[in-house]
Amino acid sequence: MATSLVRSRAAITGTRDRFTWNEVKDGAVLQEDGVIVAVGTYDDLHAKHPTVPVVGTGKEILLPGFVNGHHHVGLTPVQLGSPDMPLELWFITRMVIRNLDLYLDTLYSAFEMISSGITTVQHIQGWMPGTLPDVEKRATETIRAYEDIGMRVSYCYAVRDQNRLVYQADEEFLASLPAELKGPMQRWFDRFKMGLDDAMDMFKSFHSQHHNKRRVKIQLAPANLHWCSDPALTKLSDASAKYDAPMHMHLLETAYQKEYAWRRGKCTALEYIDRFGMVNKRLTLGHGVWLNEKDIDRLAEAGGCVCHNCSSNFRLRSGVAALNHFEKKGINTAIGLDEAGINDDRDMLQELKLVLRAHRVPGMVEADVPTMSQVLRMATVGGARTTPYGDSIGTLEVGKGADMVLIEWDSVAYPYLDEMTPTLDAVVQRAKQQAVTTTICDGEVIYKDGKFTKVDRTAALKALHDDLTKALADDEVERRKLSVALLPHARKFYRNYMDPSKHQPFYRPSSMV
Repeated sequence: MATSLVRSRAAITGTRDRFTWNEVKDGAVLQEDGVIVAVGTYDDLHAKHPTVPVVGTGKEILLPGFVNGHHHVGLTPVQLGSPDMPLELWFITRMVIRNLDLYLDTLYSAFEMISSGITTVQHIQGWMPGTLPDVEKRATETIRAYEDIGMRVSYCYAVRDQNRLVYQADEEFLASLPAELKGPMQRWFDRFKMGLDDAMDMFKSFHSQHHNKRRVKIQLAPANLHWCSDPALTKLSDASAKYDAPMHMHLLETAYQKEYAWRRGKCTALEYIDRFGMVNKRLTLGHGVWLNEKDIDRLAEAGGCVCHNCSSNFRLRSGVAALNHFEKKGINTAIGLDEAGINDDRDMLQELKLVLRAHRVPGMVEADVPTMSQVLRMATVGGARTTPYGDSIGTLEVGKGADMVLIEWDSVAYPYLDEMTPTLDAVVQRAKQQAVTTTICDGEVIYKDGKFTKVDRTAALKALHDDLTKALADDEVERRKLSVALLPHARKFYRNYMDPSKHQPFYRPSSMV
C-alpha cells in the first residue's frame, strides 16, 4: 500500500461558504493508496507516522486538485490555424484542423493542465470522422493518454446527428451552395459515418470497459440542441436515467442558439430539452450564457449545474454568463477551460483570476460579485459534481480521493506580502503556473519541480512536432480550401438569422450579469 504525508505551510482543505474556507496552519494530509486517511498539523501527523515518506517542504500552500470542467482538445485551434471568431463562423474555420495523433495531442494539453494544478478533466470528445470502430479506436487513445500521465478523466463523446455545420439541415445547406462547392461539401459530410445508434453503442461499450476504473469515468454528452434530433434527445435522456450517468450539454452558448431554439420549439432551449426529461440533477450545461431568469429558476429547482467557460465566452464573442445570478439561485457551478484559456493555454490559476474579475458589477455589496472562496469551490467541488466522481474528490477530507496541488509560497509572497492578506486571497490573485511545485492525483505524485513523473514530456512533444511536420494529406488540403470558400456562405446564412424587430439578443439587464 502506497502511503505518504503531504506537508505544507498552510493547507486550504475546502470552502465553508462564499467568504470562508477551512485552513490548517502547518497543515498536512496523510494518504494511503490514494485515499485521505488523516488531516491535521504536520507535527502531529509526523509524530504518529514518523517513517511515512514526506512530500513537500513545508514552504508551500496545499490545495485540493483543480477540476477542469469542460475540455476538448490538445493543440489549440489557434495553433492549428483556426483563429478566434464568432462561434458560428468559428465552426467553419475549424475544418482546417490537421489529422492529429490523439494520444500525443491529448498529452499536450494534459501537460499544461497538470502543471497548473488540474488533477481531473471533463473531456468532451468532439465529432470524429470514420465508422464506429474507427472512432472507438481513436477515442481509446485519448483515454490512454490520461491513464498514462496519471490524471483523472471523465470522458464523453459529443453526440450529434443533424445540422452538422450551420443551424440548418445538412441537405438544405448543401443545396444552397454553388455547384463547385457541393462536391467538396458532400465529401466532408460523408467522412462522418457514425449514426445515432452507433454513438449510443459506443457509450455502452466504453461504460463497460472503463467506468469502474479509479481514474476514468464515462458520461454522456448531448452535443447541443441544434445538433441533436428529438430521437437523439430521447435516447440520451433514457440512457442517462438507466446508467445514472451525468450529461454535459453545450446549451445557449450564443444568442443565435437562443433563436434556433425558438424557431424549433417556440420555447427556450432549456424548456425544449425539459420536454425530454433532461433537466435534472444529472444535467450540466456548458456555457449557458443565454439562459433567461425563468430558465435559471427551473435549472436551480431541478438541481442542475452550469460549467462556466469564461475565456471561451470572451474569445468567441458569445457573451457574459449570468454567474452572479446563478450563484444567488444556488446553482452548482464549475469552471471549464474549453479549447483554451485567455492566454491560449490550460492554466487554471489564470482562469480563477478571470472568473473572479469578469463579473464585478458596479455596487458596494460584497455578496453581489464572485469571491475567493467561490472561485475555489467552482474549480474543485463544483467541477467534481458535474462528473461521475461527484463528492468523492474536491476537498481534503478523510475518505476523499487524495488529489492535491502544492504552490510555492515565496513565489506568491516574495519580496513582500502584508500579513493581513488572507492566504487564499494571495494564492488566487497572485499565484502563477510556475508556482506549482507538485501535483498529486489518487495519492500519486504525477508532477514535481517542473517534471512529469510518468511520461517523458520532451519526447512526447518531439513526437507531436515531428508528426505535424509531414506534408498535408489530400483531404487536409481540400478541407482548407473548403473552409475558406464556405465562410462567406456561412456569413450569409447568419446575416438575417436574427430579426431585430422581434428580439434584443445582445442585451442583458445588469441584474442578470
